[in-house]
Amino acid sequence: MSGRRLDRNVVALGVVSLLNDASSEMIFPLLPAFLTVIGAGPTILGAIEGTADSLSSLLRLPAGWLSDRVHRKPLVVGGYALANLARPFVAAATAPWHVLVIRLLDRVGKGLRTAPRDALLADSTAPEDRGRAFGFHRSMDHLGAVLGPLLASLIFAALGRSYRLLFLLASVPGVVAVVAAGVPA
Repeated sequence: MSGRRLDRNVVALGVVSLLNDASSEMIFPLLPAFLTVIGAGPTILGAIEGTADSLSSLLRLPAGWLSDRVHRKPLVVGGYALANLARPFVAAATAPWHVLVIRLLDRVGKGLRTAPRDALLADSTAPEDRGRAFGFHRSMDHLGAVLGPLLASLIFAALGRSYRLLFLLASVPGVVAVVAAGVPA
């Protein structure tokens, strides 16, 4: 991939990351307030987030090992799919343990996709262009992290402060991300 153009896998994974992060960031910054509504306090939030992030981190090593032995793309698509299938169920949560289960599924998806996705980015890029490719991917990821809360704010302003409706609408960019991840490149 020497030259000016980024490989289409790099661009596609960047778009997928943008959409996935937009979906995620429409939901998870609001979890503390939502958990309060369903009767949980800060200790529960800390336990949920700590457990979920730990699980994601622990899964990265076996997912990386597996991605060196099988095709990477199904692991990437499956990881994005699991996370984006789980997230809309936050809208139906009525107890903190529901949020814990959903958050764990979301982070399992992240743990499964991260190492294979990074390997796929590296495979799609000449060594001298990897910095640019990974930089592009991270910038798209961060753009999604900015767009998500902005979209959530606009939805709250337009449709009222309904957490459940917002959580359902957050599934739209997530579904598009999964579809985009599965498109052959």
